[in-house]
Amino acid sequence: MRVGMDVSPLAVTRAGTARHIRSLLAALEDEDVELRRYSFGGSARALAPVRDVGWYLAALPLEAARDGVQVLHCPTHRAPVSSRVPLVVTFHDLAVLRHPETFNAWTRSYSRLALPRVAKAARRLIAVSEFTRRELIELLDVPEEKVRVIPNAVGPPFVAEGEAASGEYVLAVGTLEPRKNLPRLVEGFRRAGLNGCRLLVAGMRGWGDVDASGDGIHWLGSVPDDELARLYRGARCVAYVSIYEGFGLPVLEAMACGAPVVAGRNEAAEEVAGKAAVLVDPLDPDAIAAGLGEAIDRSEELRALGLERARAFDWASVARATAEVYREAAA
Repeated sequence: MRVGMDVSPLAVTRAGTARHIRSLLAALEDEDVELRRYSFGGSARALAPVRDVGWYLAALPLEAARDGVQVLHCPTHRAPVSSRVPLVVTFHDLAVLRHPETFNAWTRSYSRLALPRVAKAARRLIAVSEFTRRELIELLDVPEEKVRVIPNAVGPPFVAEGEAASGEYVLAVGTLEPRKNLPRLVEGFRRAGLNGCRLLVAGMRGWGDVDASGDGIHWLGSVPDDELARLYRGARCVAYVSIYEGFGLPVLEAMACGAPVVAGRNEAAEEVAGKAAVLVDPLDPDAIAAGLGEAIDRSEELRALGLERARAFDWASVARATAEVYREAAA
């Protein structure tokens, strides 16, 4: 089967979405799929309107039709609103509709207008969690039969065996943007009184002037996957207290590396982590502080639970299920 995939997000971010796309591309090599990769040529933030309008609404569907691919897959919700080629779109979350105040003005406006049309244009929608499937049905009025749930997965280098970073630290992973709730995490970390432990923040700078500095707090910027795995393995615990998530890939990566996890309590986190993480109210710094202490105290128990939980999420299964969605869309 000839499938076109939009890989434009790889030029824009190195966050969880990019790791999802790279891992999916690698896993699909073992499936009966011939991939044609499409990418918008610019990565600068100022080019976002050109990419969102000129590329997704015009150039991408035209190129896919010209090349004669049987299916066009957009692995994020930025996608055409009309396509002669059967369209598959992956939705990682609908945060931009559920919490528009945590996004910039362009993304809010574009998404409000485009996402309902994207969802209608697609032959099949892939949701990365049951929670995101429910969000699609509620917020975009998507017919249930159109959605397939295919969770994210985890694999090397995010494994428990390997070198661990040294030092005493709590690790937070995520783009510096309002939705990731960093100010409350910082306050909770300070209230936890973890005896000289540092808070390390790994993630690229986003928008909204979110700061990751101060006494005992160190922003690492975006780090390569191998280094991120080292950081996960060495952390006293990993904190991911985002206000809203459709999946929360760092939670899964941290568990696969054997780290105890504190996550913001929401439906997606409960779905991904089960009982293998400490879930806290992300709006309450005292709850975050208590969760950090609990995760460190229960580190051995949570390590065992997390490793067992992470084994259920593998990329080979994701690739097989995704290839089946391609066949459904093309039929």
